[in-house]
Amino acid sequence: MTDNEALVDNLKAHYGAAARKAAGGAPVIEDCCRTAVEARCGPVAKDSTETFGAGLYDATELDGLPAEAVAGSIGCANPVALAQLEPGEDVLDLGSGGGIDVLLSARRVGPEGRAYGVDMTAEMLELARANQQRAGVNNAEFLAGRIEDVPLPDRSVDVVVSNCVINLSADKPAVFAGAFRVLRPGGRMAVADVIADRDPEPELLADDAAWAACIAGAVTRATYRAQLEAAGFTDVQIIDSHPVADGFWSVFVRAHKPTGT
Repeated sequence: MTDNEALVDNLKAHYGAAARKAAGGAPVIEDCCRTAVEARCGPVAKDSTETFGAGLYDATELDGLPAEAVAGSIGCANPVALAQLEPGEDVLDLGSGGGIDVLLSARRVGPEGRAYGVDMTAEMLELARANQQRAGVNNAEFLAGRIEDVPLPDRSVDVVVSNCVINLSADKPAVFAGAFRVLRPGGRMAVADVIADRDPEPELLADDAAWAACIAGAVTRATYRAQLEAAGFTDVQIIDSHPVADGFWSVFVRAHKPTGT
């Protein structure tokens, strides 16, 4: 797919349908990830609950969360644990979906901190806000917007997290530049994402379902690192977590914004 706005519309429709299903308490993993991945790449490496979704969280972390938030989890790891959040920190989740990582972040930073989520899909925002209300979380806020153009001021958060969303963007340099902008000096980025062993073939880039399944937009480790460093990030670490399909991996990514910037 070469038309970015057409891609955005397709992703909104896909994840809007997922949000409506999750709002009824039904898991959305099979619809969102496994079916499309297997159609394009062959059988996934594990059961889908072990490669995407709430199965990647420690069960104790999910205690007290609304069933709809758990059902709506379609990430590829647990970036909140990776971020090692501290009480009083402000954190931003890029592509917050049904809100699971924002709600977990809000718990960790406590009443003196704040957790923000940004998502472009109206149904996901509605689901996340309903989940926030059900969970009784007061130190969180869900914002409508694109991850390439985050609606927050410069130097407004300490940590940026994301869970299997940056690969969905056709303009990853803009995503990384925006994350760098909103981070305070010395802040950090801790994301889970999908990367590819090799550059995607044209047929894959033209496949709407493969984009929505977090496959077509996956770049190589070298490209991911280069784009983060071009945005100004240092100390970039990319660590493989688990395979999600042949040639595609869930990874943990850490990076820092230097002090004085």
